[in-house]
Amino acid sequence: MNNRKRQVLLVARRLFAEKGFTATSVQDILDESQISKGTFYNYFTSKNECLMAMLEYAHEEATIKRRELLIGQDIRDKNILAEQIVVRMHINREHNLLPIYESVFNSGDKDLKSFIIRHHFMEISWLTERLVDVYGEGAQSYAPDCAVILMGMMQHLIHFWNASTKVKIDILQLAQFTTRRIDAIISDMMATNDRLLGENLFENLQSADETKPDVKTILIMQLTRFLEQLKNDSKPSDVQYTQFLLDEIHSAQPRVFILETVTRSFHETFSDTHFESEVREIVTYLWSYVDTLKKEEVR
Repeated sequence: MNNRKRQVLLVARRLFAEKGFTATSVQDILDESQISKGTFYNYFTSKNECLMAMLEYAHEEATIKRRELLIGQDIRDKNILAEQIVVRMHINREHNLLPIYESVFNSGDKDLKSFIIRHHFMEISWLTERLVDVYGEGAQSYAPDCAVILMGMMQHLIHFWNASTKVKIDILQLAQFTTRRIDAIISDMMATNDRLLGENLFENLQSADETKPDVKTILIMQLTRFLEQLKNDSKPSDVQYTQFLLDEIHSAQPRVFILETVTRSFHETFSDTHFESEVREIVTYLWSYVDTLKKEEVR
């Protein structure tokens, strides 16, 4: 994503939050962004696709920040899990996405609703995997129920808090409180073999993902293309970071710890540059690839 496209997304995000998604026209976005209709449709095929790109951008940001929190940490640490949970909540607030979600659900657009529901499903899937990290493989069958329960508790506690006081809730404290409650819930479920949703909850999501290209293949293509760009428009050190990542991925046994460290440095190197948006997308795939390697190590 180039910087101009990103600026259009920022303008659209502000307009969607202020006026509502339905009330905002493509012309409104054109006027505020000072671009032509042809430029807009070169970036997005529709207003819907513009919104989807905006939400994908927020998802990428959350994925990267959550993954960086785990570098050098114990995946069983519940405090790290709580910090990861609130990452998405902070991003929703910073990007003013909550009124946009509400506007979309009130719009009656089935495609957009399906898109947002899928993202919510992905959030539950992520939390399920992290609960298994924290509580072990024995929690696999019970983690989907607990992920839904945890998110439900947080949502309703926030609603009650906001209705009863003007004091702003500490969402990290809230996440830590609800994760502590899951201790007793998941232990009891495992002891009594009691579950409702079970492990098949994500079968549809997984089967849809099976049609996507291999993460490693996409990553190599992205890094190779990016490397060509850098050779004509960057410092030698930036080129070296990218080349190192490519070499490590191509190696017979990629080193997870090295990839984790270099990925974070790679991300930081290109922050606040005209490559930032493109690097963000690459880094999202890098973390996905690293997690794949970690799962293979466990096997």
